[in-house]
Amino acid sequence: MTYVNYLIAAYAVFVIVLGWDFVATRLQIRRHLRNARQRAAREAARTMKNELSR
Repeated sequence: MTYVNYLIAAYAVFVIVLGWDFVATRLQIRRHLRNARQRAAREAARTMKNELSR
């Protein structure tokens, strides 16, 4: 009895999960960076508006 099919399936699942973990992390980092840039832009616009109203 050979376990080749089991090993192939186990390694395939491992590679898929590892790949998904990598991709999901990259997407999450990109989303956080975009949110931080938007927040900074809103804060800069708010500061500029306050400076102009003086």
